[in-house]
Amino acid sequence: MTTITDSPLAVDFCGMHFDRPLVLLSGCVGFGEEYTRVKGFSNRDAGAVCLKGTTLEPRLGNPPHRVYETPDGMLNAIGLQNPGVDKVVNEILPTLDFGETRFIANVSGSTVEEYAQVTRRFDDSPIDAIEINISCPNVKEGGVAFGNDPEMSARVVAACRQATRKPLITKLSPNQTDIAENARRCIEAGTDGFAVINTLMGMAIDIESRTPVIGNNQGGLSGPAIKPVALLKVQQVYQVCREYQIPIIGQGGVTTAADAIEFLIAGASAVGIGTALFYDPLVCRRINQGISEYLQRHQLASVTRLTGSLRLNVPGQYRCGC
Repeated sequence: MTTITDSPLAVDFCGMHFDRPLVLLSGCVGFGEEYTRVKGFSNRDAGAVCLKGTTLEPRLGNPPHRVYETPDGMLNAIGLQNPGVDKVVNEILPTLDFGETRFIANVSGSTVEEYAQVTRRFDDSPIDAIEINISCPNVKEGGVAFGNDPEMSARVVAACRQATRKPLITKLSPNQTDIAENARRCIEAGTDGFAVINTLMGMAIDIESRTPVIGNNQGGLSGPAIKPVALLKVQQVYQVCREYQIPIIGQGGVTTAADAIEFLIAGASAVGIGTALFYDPLVCRRINQGISEYLQRHQLASVTRLTGSLRLNVPGQYRCGC
């Protein structure tokens, strides 16, 4: 792909060159084509695009309602609707312009074996990297999400590592006890990078019918409401990642340049944009401009100088969160 080698916004992520530090998140841009119909939109405004979650076989997804707007956020329970990995590789990938940006596949599954099979199929494709969505339920373990247990997370990463030589990015769930320990186990299992965080689980209720609004009863909460949680999780994972020089895509509620800069300072090397795209498809251009202005104002030659630059306060006498 064409690169802007001297751009202050350029970053290297898992051996890939991104012209911009922004990544369009999985589930928000379909298979890379949804926003190309919007006047003024360009994939070049992002360093990479994460494709929609893909499973071994086609899936119809969950019953409606699948999406519900909340104060400062959105609940969704799409249920991984997708045409299956064979169709994605054979029919969709050939339509993408790999000279325009990087494309990252998102792999999902109900068993460790399915994750490995889908990863192996993408390994034999032009895809640039593979993101592992370990927030899926493990059907062999009573439906517990792979990502909520460090041992299961590591097993999925290890299986995918054996199935590909492409960069592996593990998408970590915030719905777990110790995200830093999970990250450490995934690094030991072979991940090359992380996406932090996936959605928080939430619910909305129709008070007239006294039933959940979401057809699946619960869904993933995204948008500005989760940003403080996401920032903390990025900072916690960064404490582990800096030991191994493992990069992070920080994500969760980013709508402005200031939001993106916060994630970089907390430890992210790149920043994911998701929910904001639904109401402002051209948000990436504005965020890139804001980051550029910040770098100029602070006399920083590169956005990489921001990563992990957080100056923590010295702990005082009181240690509670009150």
